[in-house]
Amino acid sequence: MIAIETEKEKEVLENIRLVEDPDIGISLVELGLVYALKVEDKKASIVMTLTSMACPSGPQMKAELEEHALQVEGIEEAEVEVVWSPKWDPREMASEEAKMHLGIFD
Repeated sequence: MIAIETEKEKEVLENIRLVEDPDIGISLVELGLVYALKVEDKKASIVMTLTSMACPSGPQMKAELEEHALQVEGIEEAEVEVVWSPKWDPREMASEEAKMHLGIFD
């Protein structure tokens, strides 16, 4: 779950929620691939991971997150950092809806 502290962070989160993994067709936020979001002044900083280190769609998804963050009024700069820790685990990090779509049942 992403910690949201301000109204502007909430706006950015809602806009980046529209970015989907092109191979899976599910929002990166719902998949749990977005680990953190912070807005300071006019800059949105996003921390994310990918489903695998060899993900061919990584650059595209990173660019789309930046683009969607920049669409929010008042955001003039967006930075997306890709990290590998903690390792993505859809059983722990994906929303219930995403888990159902992926066929993960607890």
